[in-house]
Amino acid sequence: MRILLFSFIGVAWNLMGGYAKQLSLGHAAYFGLGAYTSTILQVDYGISPWIGMVAGGCVAMLASLPIGWLCFRLRGPYFTIATIATAQVLMLIFLKFRDFAWGAEGTTIPNLGNAPWMMQFEEKAAYYYVILGLLVVALGVTYWLERSWVGYYLMAIGEDEDAAEAIGVDAPRMKRYIYMASAFLTALAGTFYTQYIYFIDPATAFSFNISIEAALVSIVGGIGTLWGPVIGTVLLETTSAMLQSWLGGSAGGIQLTVYSLILMAVILWRPTGIMGFINEQRARRARKNVAGS
Repeated sequence: MRILLFSFIGVAWNLMGGYAKQLSLGHAAYFGLGAYTSTILQVDYGISPWIGMVAGGCVAMLASLPIGWLCFRLRGPYFTIATIATAQVLMLIFLKFRDFAWGAEGTTIPNLGNAPWMMQFEEKAAYYYVILGLLVVALGVTYWLERSWVGYYLMAIGEDEDAAEAIGVDAPRMKRYIYMASAFLTALAGTFYTQYIYFIDPATAFSFNISIEAALVSIVGGIGTLWGPVIGTVLLETTSAMLQSWLGGSAGGIQLTVYSLILMAVILWRPTGIMGFINEQRARRARKNVAGS
């Protein structure tokens, strides 16, 4: 379940951070907005989380407009720092909204038993198929993007934004559009996760770890590629699960240490990630085949 969830979040992040190469570390903001929107609609108004999921995505899209307008004025590490600050500010705001959003204590989702319309199932397998479906949708969007003029514009912006604007690409507009799409998908993940664990609070919904994980799996797997976030998630989440199984609580911090070592190895050895290495090998074999013929 975690592999599918973080693959989905990674694919959503990759639209912005991979193709347009805008390194955002504040996607927890949209994860949390999606989670809180659907939960408030469900708990206070009895609205189905399926509807709340879409509503949360729309709220995240709308929130991305002023956030993007402010953050896109910055580039490089300054943009990254601004996105981190945005997510942290939202977390502090929801911590203070005790009457509206339950404050620091959070709230539990009412357990209705087997209620598919309310996104509650007796069997965990149902949640597996829900997040699998979301991942397929996100991969479909990415697949279309790669082969459309939008994808080419984004890649041009990622390589050299000034040069892209010089040849007529409206960089601010393109970044705004892809940021909205990335925020929408990330918000869907927030709704799903809240329904899966039956609990929400600001520290969980706006956790900085979500932003880090989304970027990390994409970087390791290969940013700007279709399957990069999925491959990176499989590697990191499997490694994490195996370490927890083998070591338990006997070695605190070992998981983060291994994560750091993997990230450093990828950046130093293959900055393009695992998928970049695979694509390079394919291209090399293709050139050999052409030369041999």
